[in-house]
Amino acid sequence: MATSLVDGLNPQQRAAITAGEGPVLVLAGPGSGKTRVLTHRIAYLIREMNVPPEAIVAVTFTNKAAGEMRARVEALMGGAMRGLTIGTFHSICARLLRREGQHTPYGSDYVIFDTDDQVTVITQALNEMNIDTSKFNPRRILGAVSTAKNELITPSDFKALDYFGEVVARAYPRYQAVLLDNNAMDFDDLLMQMALLLRDNPTVAEKYRRLFGFVLVDEFQDTNTAQYELVRLMAAPQNNVFVVGDEDQGIYAFRGADYRNVLRFRQDYPSAQVVLLEQNYRSPQPVLDVARAIIDKNTHRTPKALFTDRRDGEKITVYEAYNEDFEARYIIEQIDDLCRREKLDYGDFAVMYRTNAQSRALEEAFIREGVPYVLIGGVGFYKRREVRDLLAYLRVVNNPNDKVSFARVVNVPRRGIGEKSLREFQNWAATECSGYDDALDRLLRGEASPINARTRRLFADFALQIKGWRELASSGDLIGLLDRIIADTGYNLYLHEMSDNEDQARERSENIQELRGLVRRAQDEGTVLGEFLVDQSLLSDVDELKAGGNAVTLLTLHAAKGLEYPVVFITGLEEGLMPHQRAFEEPDGMSEERRLMYVGVTRAEQRLFLTYAFRRTMYGSNQANVPSRFLADLPPERIEGLTPRATSRTDQTRYRADTTWASASTSNAGQSRLARDLARGTGASGSSASGKIIPFSKAGGAPKPALRFTSGATVRHPKYGSGTVIQSKSIPDDEEVVVAFHDKKIGIKTLYASYGLSLE
Repeated sequence: MATSLVDGLNPQQRAAITAGEGPVLVLAGPGSGKTRVLTHRIAYLIREMNVPPEAIVAVTFTNKAAGEMRARVEALMGGAMRGLTIGTFHSICARLLRREGQHTPYGSDYVIFDTDDQVTVITQALNEMNIDTSKFNPRRILGAVSTAKNELITPSDFKALDYFGEVVARAYPRYQAVLLDNNAMDFDDLLMQMALLLRDNPTVAEKYRRLFGFVLVDEFQDTNTAQYELVRLMAAPQNNVFVVGDEDQGIYAFRGADYRNVLRFRQDYPSAQVVLLEQNYRSPQPVLDVARAIIDKNTHRTPKALFTDRRDGEKITVYEAYNEDFEARYIIEQIDDLCRREKLDYGDFAVMYRTNAQSRALEEAFIREGVPYVLIGGVGFYKRREVRDLLAYLRVVNNPNDKVSFARVVNVPRRGIGEKSLREFQNWAATECSGYDDALDRLLRGEASPINARTRRLFADFALQIKGWRELASSGDLIGLLDRIIADTGYNLYLHEMSDNEDQARERSENIQELRGLVRRAQDEGTVLGEFLVDQSLLSDVDELKAGGNAVTLLTLHAAKGLEYPVVFITGLEEGLMPHQRAFEEPDGMSEERRLMYVGVTRAEQRLFLTYAFRRTMYGSNQANVPSRFLADLPPERIEGLTPRATSRTDQTRYRADTTWASASTSNAGQSRLARDLARGTGASGSSASGKIIPFSKAGGAPKPALRFTSGATVRHPKYGSGTVIQSKSIPDDEEVVVAFHDKKIGIKTLYASYGLSLE
């Protein structure tokens, strides 16, 4: 055996690579070198087991990964490997279906319809059946059809469970018929048609059983039903199937992936060799211990004792911020400090979060401090369609002559004003009126215009809405204005029309609520509409700063899969956010959240920071938060900073009570922690408190120094100008005040009252 194929490998990697024939399951922990195992296994099959390259099929999930795998195999073998099949499920199936066109309902010259084509076809099908597309979103119908195909459910086998399902049951056959008429497949057809061909056509099945002697699959936990069946059918009857996966990293259930396929593999192939790759080459031991503490609570998994030769490492930092702005500020301070002390670059840092809406506070802070960043796996907050739409509406209210914003929203949601009607209005406004505002006023007054009667009526209705919105804006009620625009336009219903599925619609709704939070804050600070729009424009114009490759990466935890960074921040570790609120409602929801957290933690190569906020404005609501239950799982010896334990529902109630001022008449359940400890004679640790705490007197206790600057007060500083007090506290001989200054470039600062701070 050529030693070059196993040099430098650990015993488990060597066992996987040199396994003989038959089914093999490699359970590869994060950072355990699974790609190396796969590529060396292919080289071993060719060089040591004399398997012809054309008898090997290796499947992965992205074209990039497939290209890298082929390059590494050819580097090991010293040249091109003709006949070796490496690719994604879709690319391999597309190639085979062209080859076997005579055995399918489609010709070999079939075309593949992209998403836009699919929406066009499903809309055509719905229209032909007189199904109202305003009530039944074509994209949502298409999503249901996609789910059915991924489960290998054909139109004739589809069973409706509710009224929506009845519509799908009618649309699915017609959609498929239109595809066939066009000799076209969608992406899901590529998998389903190939699986059905191998299952139902003995001639084709026998051909590929002879051809494909060995099948290898990467990221096996991310396969769906169709993909699992394809692997099973391609590998039969020899069952020389080699799969690499990790149940603990199965985080794509929303895409149809089923991590339980790993368990199913063990059931379908009881004689399979199972190899555990537990040695990690990415992270230090403290990071791995934290990851294990989080994932070990999941059931239906194979325990893995992750270990590394890097036994020492920095402790994991847990930090509580007052709110999301302080959280972002802390992250930037740590990044600057580590860049300075440890000579790191901005590109060495990643900031991860559970939902896209969380990026808003981070983006604003990075822009304000001039720190370059790049957003991965998402669209910048101010570039998101729903945010841009509603900001455009606000700009039209502020200035009806804003032609760009006017054109964006005049038919969003649809109100019957098409491009031709808009051009008629624009031409008339440009030639006979002093501007859009003048044109709208004339239409409201019923004056004559060259525009046809129907279009005139539609624009007059829009003008009437704008007039009402402007009256509301003049009162200073910005949040009322935004809510009125959303209600008058039916924008919440429109969210479902423009979304591919309910998850996407929910995420868009969350982004709107985040925008509401910004508007509410502006209103609370006394900002008028024009000033608010200027502030947002300054942010959105530099929404996605880039500085070559040297920029901090902002990304969701879902987008972090497969990536690694020297320093990782995971933010927003609060109940309802991480784990997400939806996890409380779904059977496997909490387990998936743990897997998601596990994936994020194991991206860290050197340092890991976990942050949460005492208060957070999310989706328009500002409230005290309960620290994530995941933080309570962390091994104390591996962390520094706060170690919150408030995790259960009972603890959540207690936590809010402990962090909220209570009146003298409040019941014991609502008392502060100190008052309850005194009442029962014990401190937080359970030890006697009688000799450690001086009790308050019956008159209400020792008098606290009166605070001069209270929350919400407007103050002035000789250097920073005016601002609003967020919080203040008494300190020896002074008062410490946290102020949000109205100058956005200054932001939030903590000051001593004696240093020039005064009430306005």
